[in-house]
Amino acid sequence: MSDTDTPQPQPLLDDEALDRLDDFLESDRVDADALDLIGAHGFLVALAVAPRDVPAATWVAELFHGEPSFADEAEREAVLGLLEVLRRTAIEVLEGGGLPELPFDLELGGLVPEETPIGDWCAGFMEGVFLDEAAWFADDEEAAATLLLPFMLLSGLFAEEPDMAELANDGERLEALVAQLPELVLDLYLHYRVPPETPKPKPRRKAPAGRGKGKGNRKP
Repeated sequence: MSDTDTPQPQPLLDDEALDRLDDFLESDRVDADALDLIGAHGFLVALAVAPRDVPAATWVAELFHGEPSFADEAEREAVLGLLEVLRRTAIEVLEGGGLPELPFDLELGGLVPEETPIGDWCAGFMEGVFLDEAAWFADDEEAAATLLLPFMLLSGLFAEEPDMAELANDGERLEALVAQLPELVLDLYLHYRVPPETPKPKPRRKAPAGRGKGKGNRKP
């Protein structure tokens, strides 16, 4: 596919909404272990891709590590509404074969992933996977592991594993994976959420000449 054929990534929230979420997630009304904006973005994109829906109460509690100290019910509805819009928009974009715009530049610039927003986003994505890990690996564990490998590698969460350590030292490979992140998200969505095409029915054989009525479908 040429550059002209590649669809342009689409934002999942406008800048004003992202700023509002960022301000809230960075405030002291949220648990210190809660995901920040970049991690939450990756987390919600993972939920959009996930093989099955996770109840909102479950993912909200995980994202915030508990219940934030909302000023009032209106603020609670506004913040949770923005998070749900991000998740739903990701589904709509991916369902249409589009690419999600990620909230960072798609290059490492010589840094290790975990020292960049790229690593934070991929770590948030993997948190979304861990929320219902059994579902991600249920049908085809090998295919799931292959498709998730770039996210695992860039997250830095598996740096201690010998197999990952060797890959993590390949800077050229890492840069290539970063550049492909939106496409890799779409690949995952297509794997989990889009059923394979129904095989076309095979044409019926013509009945050999001379067979009687009602016997045309029987094998010789």
